[in-house]
Amino acid sequence: MVGSVNTDLTIAVPRLPREGETILGGEAVRRAGGKGANQAVASARLGRRTGLVGRVGDDPEAGALLGRLAAEGVDTSAVARAEGASGTAIILLRDGESTIVVSPGANARLSEADVLAAGPALRAARAVLLSLEVPVAAVAAAARVAGGLVVLNPAPARPLPAELLARVDVLVPNRQELAGLAVAPAAAGPGAVAEQARALPGAGVVVVTLGGDGALVVTADRAVHVPAEPATVVDATAAGDGFCAALTDALIGGAEVEAAARWAARVAAAVVERPGAMDSLPTREQVLARRAV
Repeated sequence: MVGSVNTDLTIAVPRLPREGETILGGEAVRRAGGKGANQAVASARLGRRTGLVGRVGDDPEAGALLGRLAAEGVDTSAVARAEGASGTAIILLRDGESTIVVSPGANARLSEADVLAAGPALRAARAVLLSLEVPVAAVAAAARVAGGLVVLNPAPARPLPAELLARVDVLVPNRQELAGLAVAPAAAGPGAVAEQARALPGAGVVVVTLGGDGALVVTADRAVHVPAEPATVVDATAAGDGFCAALTDALIGGAEVEAAARWAARVAAAVVERPGAMDSLPTREQVLARRAV
């Protein structure tokens, strides 16, 4: 994995505040998070040997974040320290859905040099899962040196160079992130989503996550809808991270992309039924047990 490590500060709110308005929320809950860290922990809990390339600060939070990752079985030898604060995410949780503001902190200082220093591990990995809470230059460097499958979760949305997209084997945006890459309004129906996905430069396989509507697997010659699994939504914050990690897990296990997306949907359903981001990520056994309920 190449991505961010954050401390999440989550506050449940009855509604989102309007501009200039102050509202009262629930208890502020501090937990470990960040897209890179969440995806790494999700992979480790599914039983995969996992390492993370990233940066934390030199603040007290950094030690806690590294300790949590190590306790989850994630190799943190390529997570470097930087002066200043570690990343922080402020999460407003309303009816199970999250609105997030990220202060990147040390994540913003992840460099190409950091990634190249981890080059041997990236070349040896069966898959490298990338996300965008770190600089695009670092993500592009990881895609160039990766020796196995390259999966990119383009979140948060931002313009990406065509040469990076050309190195990606499987792109996993949500509907809004796809629209950002296409520089177009968000597509409504499956046909329009598939058309946007196929229009991306260098597009190979694109798996578009659709929240409660599941996902759409788009290839050059077909688009297949994978429905979401029924779930009682408590907190959807890390659903996308769990989905991306599970998709990658199934692909390196030999599954075709449509079957991999079905497994990812099962994992995402287990994620949303529990509070927190990293805390909500299930083990393989928990996912399989949920299926039997």
